[in-house]
Amino acid sequence: MFAKSFSNWLNRRGIHYGFVVATLTFFTMLIMSAALGLPGAMMKSFNLEFGWSVDEVSSAVALRFFLFGLMGPFAALLMERYGLKKVMCGGLFMVGLGLGLATKVTALWHLFVLWGVVLGVGTGMTALVLGAVVSSRWFTKKRGLVLGIFSASTATGQLLFLPIATWLIENIGWRVSVLPIVVGCTLMGILVILFMSNRPSELGLASYGDESPITQTVTPSIALNFKTPFIALRDAAKTQTFWILAGTFFICGLSTSGLVQTHFITLCGDNGMDALPAASVLAMMGIFDVVGTVTSGWLSDRYDNRKLLFWYYGLRGLSLFWLPFSTFSIYGLSIFAMFYGLDWIATVPPTVKLAGAAFGKERVGMVFGWIFAAHQLGSAVAAYGAGLVRVTLLTYNPALIGAGVFCLLAAISIFWVPKIKGIRTPV
Repeated sequence: MFAKSFSNWLNRRGIHYGFVVATLTFFTMLIMSAALGLPGAMMKSFNLEFGWSVDEVSSAVALRFFLFGLMGPFAALLMERYGLKKVMCGGLFMVGLGLGLATKVTALWHLFVLWGVVLGVGTGMTALVLGAVVSSRWFTKKRGLVLGIFSASTATGQLLFLPIATWLIENIGWRVSVLPIVVGCTLMGILVILFMSNRPSELGLASYGDESPITQTVTPSIALNFKTPFIALRDAAKTQTFWILAGTFFICGLSTSGLVQTHFITLCGDNGMDALPAASVLAMMGIFDVVGTVTSGWLSDRYDNRKLLFWYYGLRGLSLFWLPFSTFSIYGLSIFAMFYGLDWIATVPPTVKLAGAAFGKERVGMVFGWIFAAHQLGSAVAAYGAGLVRVTLLTYNPALIGAGVFCLLAAISIFWVPKIKGIRTPV
């Protein structure tokens, strides 16, 4: 609504409008990450009020993770066909509505519908695929750094909202804890309507750092319909690169959001730590992840992305091996939070860069959408599987050790992906 006039005002002052779009994208993804992390703080409350076990609640969370990932390639299609603004507003509306209605749940199936389906689809419309599309459209220079900042929104959302939500749950009640995110969805929806723009060409601009002539109209190189994501998947699946990136990203989801983000507070409770200190440790991870992910974006513009992923997955695996032996003291968990947090989402910028180099700028959104679907499938497996392990064996330790082993396998297999040519040249 005000994008054109605001862009002209900024342009006269030497500021590219891409940074406004990036800011709106960052805060939208931040709100979505906060919504994704919230159920991990509520498992104890659901057990006390409704008698639902950890594995029952984990099943709803697993469904949400699965739909969150499955929406990735179709979200890319919707962004191409209907524009970023409509997709972002639709996602924000669904998440706000789903969280608001979730305060009225009385049966487990309500949780599956609202937190499994509505939140899964809503957050999936504005997941990391949104960051991949925005960074590709709006930035030629510093694309990796911008993508790193977008990826860090996952940690920032957790850092800002989870300790607040945990305090509200402990002192007022779990229903009140959704209020900050509902308000955040409303405010961001208004800002997106007012200031979001779909492409630089709509404002008479080129992408940041692009010195080529401005193209006023964009004609997709492929047809945009329901079959398009499956065509992109069919073509990508013929390559070894796709399967390695999808497989390692499956392990990424298995070892992060599905396992630690979902079960960490319950894990700490099993070892004598209250919910609020446990949430504070998660927030500490968020601080380190902001640093690690933004740095990863900067590094991905300069160094071999395969070597970066080798170190990220390797350190994450070693961190998970350490966690059961940390004694769950502040000192032991601080060591875990530092090493684990630095590479929590740091895998995203190098993975997107490798996918972009292999599949091209036009298709990277949809192809990365399928790679991200593998990530969330891994999250769903860990969210349900770790809960089942805990109920069956009365400990999370086998799930933690198993995830660590998979991380080491991912670190080794990533070298089967071809190196990006010229990646050492600073951008």
